[in-house]
Amino acid sequence: MGINIKPLADRVVIEPAAAETTTASGIIIPDNAKEKPQRGTVVAAGPGTKDDPITVKVGDTVLYGKYAGTELKWEGTDYLIMRESDILAIV
Repeated sequence: MGINIKPLADRVVIEPAAAETTTASGIIIPDNAKEKPQRGTVVAAGPGTKDDPITVKVGDTVLYGKYAGTELKWEGTDYLIMRESDILAIV
């Protein structure tokens, strides 16, 4: 689960959850209609700042905004790197 990326300050690296492939009623969603996931797992977290320490930890499942973060591909896996303030909730 750990990666060799160390975020700075109040940034975190999140591995997005897989996009839904079917609806609740069993309808298959084509690739071009899938929505970007808004849930993921924290895989790395920075140390925080003097005024704002980091509250999430590695392994937390979090919800974030639809357009939050910057996409990053590292060793064949997609990640998002964003500020902790872009995280909406820990689930």
